Amino acid sequence: MSRKLASIQKILALESIEGADAIEKATVLGWQLVVKKGEYNIGDLCVYCEIDSLLPERPEFEFMKPRGMRVRTIRLRGQISQGICFQLSILPPDFQIVEDADCTETLEITKYEAPIPASLAGKVKGRFPSFMHKTDETRVQVLQSSLDKYNGQKFYITEKLDGSSCTYYLKDGEFGVCSRNLELLEDDENSLWKVARQLDIEQKLRSLSGNYALQGELIGEGIQSNKYKIKGQDFRIFNVFNIDAYEYLNFTDFVNFTTKLGLKTVPVLSENYVLENNIPTIITLSTIKSTLMKEVWAEGIVLRPLQELKDFGNDNLPGGRVSFKAINPEFLLKYGE
Repeated sequence: MSRKLASIQKILALESIEGADAIEKATVLGWQLVVKKGEYNIGDLCVYCEIDSLLPERPEFEFMKPRGMRVRTIRLRGQISQGICFQLSILPPDFQIVEDADCTETLEITKYEAPIPASLAGKVKGRFPSFMHKTDETRVQVLQSSLDKYNGQKFYITEKLDGSSCTYYLKDGEFGVCSRNLELLEDDENSLWKVARQLDIEQKLRSLSGNYALQGELIGEGIQSNKYKIKGQDFRIFNVFNIDAYEYLNFTDFVNFTTKLGLKTVPVLSENYVLENNIPTIITLSTIKSTLMKEVWAEGIVLRPLQELKDFGNDNLPGGRVSFKAINPEFLLKYGE
């Protein structure tokens, strides 16, 4: 699944901003953003570009040059704005105007990727293995249909840590280490391999019956400015994947599994959250300080059902897994992400 960075969407609501005459707040999908007053009416279609979009250097995007062509979270007149709306006229004349149509490739928009430090990049062994899923999570702002469907069900909430995604696996006797998108060769200088040895992860996986993958966040020195002021580096698990069954463990099994191995999970904020069908409310839940360091904003939260659920009919859920994130807007504003 590739993220729709730019798509045709409807203006769902327009609201005034206190003290602002020239701008107003628009709602697109579950996103809130600032638009020029009078430019759109409720129900109008537009081209909406999400945050993390990297716009090409073309005349219609010239105004983005001072921002490095990157769409970020900003605050205007006290209103948080996430994304940019454009008139449909920026599309080629032959583009079919259909709500939710993906125009990312047509507009030559790419996703901003932060540079990866050499100690994390490692030496590439190959692509991410096909016998397990990558650690992608969808933002709640594009999942209104999922909130409609699973409203009232019991979920658990974990803190989303600002680190480097990492997967350790054992399959048929072979131990492997992966970054978010690639499998890495063993390397004494690579942080992912160093932590694997430090925590004896290979031997812990070998002590089990079956093939499993541990997915989590590498945090600490040399990673994302070490916002949590951790000495050295640590690995916090957010998923355990049963490779043989090709499925994630339910919450209780996940906690028991990591406890048995003597490893840490990411911070669990709630074990009995009743899912609310309200995107702004969930974003508010994400606007918290980190449990690891009270002086810094948490990156956000991740929400998953206590019992794993599959929704293969939803193209926005990687692998059909019901699991999504809400990123703390204050974190994005503070750290320019």
